[in-house]
Amino acid sequence: MAIKQETVQGKSVGDLGSEAFWFLTHTFLAVLMLALAVGGMSLTHPDADATTPKLVGSALAFLVPLIGGFIIAKMQQNDTARYVWISGLLLFSVVCVWVLDLPTGNGLCEHCGAGEKLWRTFFDIGNGSGLMGGDGLLVGTWAPMAMIAYSIGARFGLDE
Repeated sequence: MAIKQETVQGKSVGDLGSEAFWFLTHTFLAVLMLALAVGGMSLTHPDADATTPKLVGSALAFLVPLIGGFIIAKMQQNDTARYVWISGLLLFSVVCVWVLDLPTGNGLCEHCGAGEKLWRTFFDIGNGSGLMGGDGLLVGTWAPMAMIAYSIGARFGLDE
């Protein structure tokens, strides 16, 4: 008696498993490229409170995965690479919920509402919220942005 496998949109369980593996692999590669960009920036020992290194870091967090995604997609031609933006969106959503759950106290964001809490944690370079130990830009902005940039680069790198 033959074992019948379920299919989703004409794909077997093995095909879906392979796509999931490549999705996670490309997500890891996007994060690795972000780590390379941040590691390269840290070699210059930038001032953590200055605005210019944060702006340069933001540009590198976008450009390095963009170029890396383009090169990898050009070489591999794996269609799954262009969907890594979903990981970035999920990560951003999870970190937003985490930040909204963080208590505020005496400090920079003592009387912040939800919107201001998120804005100052992720996007306000000069006047951060002080939440997440100051890592809101790295975890909540650069990591999702790297995944989105990787997807954009992969999209341009695919021959279609």
